[in-house]
Amino acid sequence: MSYAVTNPATGEVLATYPTITDAELQDAVSAAANAHATWSKTSTLEERAALVRRVGELHVERRQELAEIIVREMGKPIEQALGEADFAGAIYEYYADHAAEFLADEQIDLLDGDGSAIIRRSALGVLLGVMPWNFPYYQVARFAGPNVIIGNTIVLKHAEQCPESAAAIEQIFRDAGAPEGVYVNVYASHDQIADVIADPRVQGVSLTGSERAGAAVAELAGKHLKKVVLELGGSDPFILLSTDDLDATVQNAVDARLDNNGQSCNAAKRFIVVDELYESFLEKFTAKLAEVEATDPTSADTTLGPLSSLRAAEGLESQVKRAVEHGAKLVHGGGRDGAFFQTTVLTDVTSENPVAQEEFFGPVAQVFRAADEAEAVRLANDIPYGLGSYVYTTDQEQAMRVADAIEAGMVFVNVVLADGAELPFGGIKRSGSGRELGRFGADEFVNKKMIRIG
Repeated sequence: MSYAVTNPATGEVLATYPTITDAELQDAVSAAANAHATWSKTSTLEERAALVRRVGELHVERRQELAEIIVREMGKPIEQALGEADFAGAIYEYYADHAAEFLADEQIDLLDGDGSAIIRRSALGVLLGVMPWNFPYYQVARFAGPNVIIGNTIVLKHAEQCPESAAAIEQIFRDAGAPEGVYVNVYASHDQIADVIADPRVQGVSLTGSERAGAAVAELAGKHLKKVVLELGGSDPFILLSTDDLDATVQNAVDARLDNNGQSCNAAKRFIVVDELYESFLEKFTAKLAEVEATDPTSADTTLGPLSSLRAAEGLESQVKRAVEHGAKLVHGGGRDGAFFQTTVLTDVTSENPVAQEEFFGPVAQVFRAADEAEAVRLANDIPYGLGSYVYTTDQEQAMRVADAIEAGMVFVNVVLADGAELPFGGIKRSGSGRELGRFGADEFVNKKMIRIG
């Protein structure tokens, strides 16, 4: 196993990096443990917040360099890559701004007896982060930002195809003034990561990735009694019940599907449309998607670049073919040129189709017809995932009713691409557990210590 930068647009291997040795990995965990025992105990909340604020500023100052790295590593269009660097910077800034508020002592009203009681939040210790390739900076920011402020120290294993962005983040922490061990990047193998999880110095694990990876990490974390946060993807529904502007709604649907080359965990992937709007939506939606061609991700005009790798594109192609073999209708697309994948629309995907319970990670949209609100909700919930969801309606009472009925961790009403540093991110069912971002993202890996004073 090795870490490598393979440009998905060209297939060229640009650089390779050796996997860390077992001795080096032990040194990395030791450095993080020492930093927690020293820096975390002696630094103030204000000092840690200032460090994280500077980390955010450096993401913005180095946005061009950071963006160019991930265009090479995973094919993100350059304008979206620049936006990701900026968003990561905003996340660090958000936690620096709200650190005192989120970590303030919380009074408890006593039911009996004299005195007082408080909850005081403090660090747990060393945390392991296992991060994915699809948002190399944003994913790390939402994990590392709040936890470094809390006083936890970080051992970070990034995706094998993101070694340069991984190193760039570690360098930013160093340049921001982080002492040795506060944030440590490791090019570790999966077997080595199992050893890190088992290490008694490690107190928690956060993973964003596949179901299979999440299940493996959760099993190990449970065996060793470690706190775990998991974000494992989804097949988010986009429910259209009514609209005053179908063209605008269609454009939102396209944007929600194609963000990050269609490789976003909480992208809209299944479009569920009430009967009276179905035909017109399908026609306009297909036409809009057909206008978008996969092209050079280094161009500022590119909306859709290649998938993250040739392997990913081949897998998506196979998935589309299986869908059609089992009765789905290919309305548009399905073509592949290397890692570039054509925008694709499928209809007639029944519950018996094996792909109905799968996530399409790329520019493939499934469109479903629903007789009414009740059937739309049933279709939305008829999957093992529960990450995000989208509801479009002109009826606000209906919007809240449907939002309550959807089995997901997040619901966006009449808006897409509206994630924010302040908004908690996470899911239920096989989409994982725990939350990142917002206030709740700063409350996962903390000791909520009760102090009762008589």
